[in-house]
Amino acid sequence: MHVKAFIIHLARSTARWPQVQRLQSQLPIPSEVIAAVDGKSLSTARYEQVVRRRLHTPSYPFPLSKGEAGCFLSHRLAWQRVLSEKLDAAIILEDDVDLHADTASDVITAAIAGVEPDEWIRFPHAQRGESGPAVRTSGLATTIEPWLPGRGMLMQAVGPIAAQRLLAASHHFDRPVDSYLQMQWLHGARVLSMRPFIVEHVDHRLGGSVLQNKHRGVMDRAYRELCRPILRLSVRAANDQWRRRAA
Repeated sequence: MHVKAFIIHLARSTARWPQVQRLQSQLPIPSEVIAAVDGKSLSTARYEQVVRRRLHTPSYPFPLSKGEAGCFLSHRLAWQRVLSEKLDAAIILEDDVDLHADTASDVITAAIAGVEPDEWIRFPHAQRGESGPAVRTSGLATTIEPWLPGRGMLMQAVGPIAAQRLLAASHHFDRPVDSYLQMQWLHGARVLSMRPFIVEHVDHRLGGSVLQNKHRGVMDRAYRELCRPILRLSVRAANDQWRRRAA
């Protein structure tokens, strides 16, 4: 198989560079660093070119920050590389994760060997309510199909058809990339999730988040806490309907 790992790294986050090098030494496949799109330097014109407020149903109730838009564009760069390099599969990582040394290599190898061309497989760092039936098992690795995929883009395995579908459906977007991935009826990629957990989110050791959303007011935070469960229920209902039609 022709496979590669892509590590998305923001150049100005120099404190994260040693972690990038650590990840490259941990991965069982060849890897390359992709320069992330920096939300701080994202022009208003570029932002308005790709972001469309309330583009999809269910509506995303929050404005998208430039940092979130930059993160989405960074993942699009990685999906494009899967196609341009004609890869059979790729692992995509953000630069604020660490891998469990005792299990990561085996689980990643199993994911790469099993991923179908139309699949996008999450490597979550915690369950957070994500559950569903197992679709395949290899050694200690199990792949499940969650009823509602979890949030977070720490690490994923992606096949070329999935990458193509994700790109085709995201020329414009209205929400963060992890929320977009939840909407399987929109992009048509099959979203799965790996067990056991082999990644750890270590942004707290590397200077914190780079998404520039750390200073929201009390009312904004309360509004988000009110809206999120409603959005989750709406997305799950739409996914369930899509699955029934596809069955």
